[in-house]
Amino acid sequence: MKIALAQTTTGIDPDANAAALVAAIEEAGRAGAVMLFTPEMSGLLDRDRARAASAIHAEGDDPVLAAVRQAARSAGIWVHLGSLALRRADGMLANRGFVIDAAGGIKARYDKMHLFDVDLPTGEAWRESAAYVSGEQAVVVGSSLGPLGMTICYDLRFPDLFRALSNAGARVFSVPAAFTRPTGKAHWHVLLRARAIEAGAFVIAAAQTGVHQDGRETFGHSLVVDPWGEVLLDMGDQPGIGYVDLDLAAIDRVQARVPVLRHRRTIGEVLRIE
Repeated sequence: MKIALAQTTTGIDPDANAAALVAAIEEAGRAGAVMLFTPEMSGLLDRDRARAASAIHAEGDDPVLAAVRQAARSAGIWVHLGSLALRRADGMLANRGFVIDAAGGIKARYDKMHLFDVDLPTGEAWRESAAYVSGEQAVVVGSSLGPLGMTICYDLRFPDLFRALSNAGARVFSVPAAFTRPTGKAHWHVLLRARAIEAGAFVIAAAQTGVHQDGRETFGHSLVVDPWGEVLLDMGDQPGIGYVDLDLAAIDRVQARVPVLRHRRTIGEVLRIE
């Protein structure tokens, strides 16, 4: 089953970003992909929150979401729109991903549960919680690839979330991201491979890449990892569209070979001895 990943250098102009997403959807549809995956913050990437404020909308008014839904319907292809910055009714923001079906319908929504608040050795500081509200609900959605567990970027570091998604039936994980270069170089590949191996599942991770208009730099290397932990696709650091054929039957073969899902146990109280 052929899928496509869009690796982008998203900027501060939502109209330009929407046009690039529509072009990617059209290209993926022509290439015969059943589903396209896009990175985190596909509609707007701008750390200047004052400048970005006028470009962030409620879900029902967001032009990028509307354009992607129309393009999915026209191309007859499913789209995992990695995430958008959207304004909630309380004025706070949500980092929200969408699974859109081939008729342009919103099949599922997921708000990023783990927010990235950190001071890096490079001097970079990120405070997602200053503007964003974390999601409270893990999501598995039926898709053209089967049950898909939705995550976003920093969620990758929390295996309990992936275990919960796997326990709920997810056989494919999506990890749209905008990883920084230092953290990406150190941890991106190993964490994605670990999440795939732990669950015997495919991991599909579309990523932002390059130097963005707001000055940030992202790692790229959009990956597809199979249930054995092998990297099937690594898109390097250049923007573009990548394709890979998934053998979904590999999930059953790997899970039979290493039946970790059947062997999982719930760990209760830990005995601590000083």
